[in-house]
Parts: sequence; structure tokens; C-alpha cells
Amino acid sequence: MKKAVHFGAGNIGRGFIGLLLHQAGYEVVFVDVNQELVEELQSRQTYQVQLAMEGAPLTTVEGVTAIDGRDESAVADAIAGADLVTTAVGPHVLPHIAAAIAQGISRRIKGNQCTLNVIACENMIGGSEHLKQHVFRFLDEEDQSRADRLIGFPNAAVDRIVPLQQHEDKLLVTVEPFFEWVVDQSQVIGDLPQIEGVTYVDSIWPYIERKLYTVNTGHAVIAYLGYQKGIATIHESIKDDSILKAVRGALEETGALLEQKHGFDKDTQDKYREKILERFTNPMLADRVTRVGRSPIRKLSPNDRLVGPAMQCVEKGIVPEYLGLAIAAALRFDDREDPEAVSIQQDIQQSGLKQALHKHTNIPEGHPLEAIILRHAASL
Repeated sequence: MKKAVHFGAGNIGRGFIGLLLHQAGYEVVFVDVNQELVEELQSRQTYQVQLAMEGAPLTTVEGVTAIDGRDESAVADAIAGADLVTTAVGPHVLPHIAAAIAQGISRRIKGNQCTLNVIACENMIGGSEHLKQHVFRFLDEEDQSRADRLIGFPNAAVDRIVPLQQHEDKLLVTVEPFFEWVVDQSQVIGDLPQIEGVTYVDSIWPYIERKLYTVNTGHAVIAYLGYQKGIATIHESIKDDSILKAVRGALEETGALLEQKHGFDKDTQDKYREKILERFTNPMLADRVTRVGRSPIRKLSPNDRLVGPAMQCVEKGIVPEYLGLAIAAALRFDDREDPEAVSIQQDIQQSGLKQALHKHTNIPEGHPLEAIILRHAASL
């Protein structure tokens, strides 16, 4: 049986990537530093995935195990004999798993000429390339040369909403029925991993931006505006007419950008937008606006889901009215449980909203987007 080593035994790891790998015939070895999860997976070697839809159907994932991520030698041994390596740990964790991956690659390429692909399934642009840079820092020049021939780091775009879990069973995970996993086949070394549900494309960038500027942008718009109105969840927020109008308007702005930039067909993009909006209404997901809106400093960064498309809209002659509204709402996100939100509010109190806007978005003073954001911020 083929073996896949997957970093991250959390909800995305078990409910999305691990599930698809299992269904594709892989024996899945999870790597995680959560000792409780590791011990549960080692003991039971099985878990269930539940779909957030009528009837709540269950799928049983069998033949799995886990390794404590702090045991780098054991992780390296697993990688040395793996057919595929994947991650779902969060962008900030990638540097911390690089040493173990490098050690596994080093052991592997000294006695094994079989190719291996490492796919970072993260909510970020260029995740696998980013991981490769960290991994190669731990390899000497000879190993780097061999790894360039034998080890692929194809970028991927992934999309599946996994809400906060409330189960007595520690391993049961609930996920939405919809998912998308797109991989850049031009960066794969050797044979394409045969995984039902994975779409291989010649260029990943348009699909990464389509997902980021539709799913993540839409989610953020709803979260920040819902928070301003005191609404607790995403599916309740989108029932509000003004929020629905705003999120639809923001996704029409990003849709027009994607059509100009990447040549997406308008009808196809319109259908994709409507499917995304439909997903946000699912009451079985019950995602809280504070969870979706958390880490606003990251989400307001120049290349992320709000400021990134808004700036590009201005360049393309598209007025980012609703994106500007969402950015203003993100600046007003004052959840006291969120350290990044607290930091932004402190900056606003100390230096004023305009200076905080420039600091956290890098939008130049006098830029057309600045006026739109400040106008909306004054009305919130």
C-alpha cells in the first residue's frame, strides 16, 4: 500500500486531506505535536468524518496512525519511505516542520532514487515553494542538488470550510460537503499522485487568487460586517440584507478583477460566486464571526484577501467600494480576545485611524482607496 505522511492531525488534516488520501488508497501517517491527538490516532487507528448536510452522513477512515512531531528521527524515517508528503498546519508552522522534512529527504535521497512530492495544503499563496525554501536551509549543497532532481514541491490551492467542532469523540470531525484541491502539475516531479478530488492544472496562480479573492474575501466581508452589527455567526450575518448586498458587491468587484487579470469566463465566475455565497448560508457550519475575522493584521496585509484585490481593482479601473467598506470594518474589529485586533485598536487610539490604516495595509497616503476606507470607517 502507498504511504502518505501528513503534517497536521487537526480538523483540516483529518477531515479534508487525510480523508482524500485514504480514499485514494494511501496509508496515512499523521504528524502532530498534540500528544492527545497522536495517542488517540495511534490507539484507534481510525476516525470518522461527518458531512454538514441533511442526514449528516459519516465516512470511516481506517488504517491510520500518528507520530509525535517532536520525534524528528521517527518523522524523518517515515518521510524516507513515503510516497507522498502533505501539510495542513498553518502558514506560520511551516518553518517549524522544515528540519524534520529536510532530515527525511536527506536520508531518502542517499539510498532511494524514487521521486517524492511535498504538497503544502495551506491557506496561503505559494505554500509549497515557501516550505521548500525553509527545508533547503537544512540541506547541504550536495543534498540540495539531489533534492532538486528527485523532490517536487508543487503549489496547491485548497478550499473546504471546517467549523469549530463540538464532539465528545476527539477524532470525529465535521466538514462541509464542498471542497476543492488544485495542484500545479508543472511543479510535480515524477508521476502525478492519483488522488480522486485533486484537479491538476498547468498554472496554479489563477486558481489560488480565485479562491483567495472569492472564498476568503467573502468570508472576511461577512465576518467583519457581522461583527459590527453584533451578529454571532456567518450564516446569520449573511441573512442581513445590507451584509448580503455588501458581500455580493465585494465579490462582483473581485470577480471583475479576476476576469480581467486571468481571463476567467464571466458566466463561470458568476456561478462560482453564487456557489460560494450559498456555502456561507449553511446553518450546520455555524462558524462564528470572531473566528473567521481573527488575526486582522494578517488579513489586512497588502497581499491578502481585502487590500490585495482592492489595490488591484483601482489599477484596473474598478472602484472597490465594497472592499473599502470591508477594510474599514476590519480596522474597527475590536474583539478583546484577539491580540491582533487589540494591537490595531491601540494604534488607532495612539495615532489615529488614518495612521493605523497606513501602518497595517501599506496603502499610500493619498491613494484613491484611502478616501473610500476613511469614508466608510467614519460611518461604522
